[in-house]
Amino acid sequence: MGLIAIGAGICMGLAALGVALGQGILANGAMNGMARQPESSGKIQGSMIIAMAIMETALVLAFVIAIMIVSKM
Repeated sequence: MGLIAIGAGICMGLAALGVALGQGILANGAMNGMARQPESSGKIQGSMIIAMAIMETALVLAFVIAIMIVSKM
């Protein structure tokens, strides 16, 4: 029981770390792009929001997998 819970915790921790790093890099690139070309900020912002939503979906999927692992106990 203990190792399964630790595995689920590691699963969530690594997923959250990966998503946080990815979103930080994405936001940095988007802000730099908007600062260089303010006229295309709407297009950049829309693409950024879609990419962040996809990353958040991966995090939610990792959460569901962690819940499934813990429920197998």
